Amino acid sequence: MKNIAVIGYGVIGKRVADAINLQNDMKLVGVCDIISDWRIQNAVRKEYDIYAATEEAADKMKSEGISIKGNMQELLKKSDLVVDCTPKKIAAQNVEIYKERGVKFIVQGGEKHETTGHSFSAENNYKSAINLNATRVVSCNTTSILRTLTALKRADLLDYARGTLLRRATDPWESHLGGIMNTMVPEKDIPSHQGPDAKSVDPDLDVITSAVKVPETLSHMHYWNVKLKKQATKEEVLNAFKTSSRIKLIQYDQGLVSNNTIKEMFLDMGRPWGDMYEVALWEDMLKVVGDELFYAYVVDNQAIVIPETIDAIRALTGIEMDGAKSISKTNESLGIH
Repeated sequence: MKNIAVIGYGVIGKRVADAINLQNDMKLVGVCDIISDWRIQNAVRKEYDIYAATEEAADKMKSEGISIKGNMQELLKKSDLVVDCTPKKIAAQNVEIYKERGVKFIVQGGEKHETTGHSFSAENNYKSAINLNATRVVSCNTTSILRTLTALKRADLLDYARGTLLRRATDPWESHLGGIMNTMVPEKDIPSHQGPDAKSVDPDLDVITSAVKVPETLSHMHYWNVKLKKQATKEEVLNAFKTSSRIKLIQYDQGLVSNNTIKEMFLDMGRPWGDMYEVALWEDMLKVVGDELFYAYVVDNQAIVIPETIDAIRALTGIEMDGAKSISKTNESLGIH
């Protein structure tokens, strides 16, 4: 049983904390943040041990009636591994502390690959992360790219891939703070960063991405054009995708015609926050023309990296040496079937 700390209790942090709490081979020893509002108060309600990242934060938490166990340094002493879910600049500072303390750590996809020297995607490179001191779980979009292209690669179908990403403007809970209205903003650079990011996990991938920011907050949507190594049938392609337990094939003709209807389905399924850990890929939209493949899918930007993070914890701490077994354990705990 390994002791795991979560630093940063925001959109990703709160989900990671809950997911750790569901596992039988790791223990959540505390969450640490600077906030004292409703967000951290929900962690109190869940009876998580609360730690303050700064003295100022500790004073504010106490004034709000939040019982704290100590500071970040004290939490690190109890921890075998830290999952850092803080904003970019904060995470970069924290990494130096983890290194000094000799604590293993995981950062999120907003950090650069060089921060850890290893980037992680469970179905692609679990083995290479075993017993490392640090890794970076790649971003939501990059995770989806790696899942789908790795499935095609395993089936020896993948030659090269070109994708267009429609990116949500901001996280849903922050919609009042910013984002865009009545416009679409294309990223100036092609490739957008997701293609090169995927190659940080799998350098053999021939992938180029372009991206457009769109005025909605529920999810991202991807359109892909893939050159196959040979002429293939739709059935062969679908069978390749079915080898990933984290790709969910959905049907446009069943009323799943948009990201909001997909979100509603996962809410109805009883997932916390309506989270979709899988890539939701339209089976009936998928088209194969000779050796070309066309498909589209939706990515839950708040949830897709959660199972990857749990698997990364197992790999780094060495509590599970078999990637397939870790994926199966995580899936079972999160209700991914």
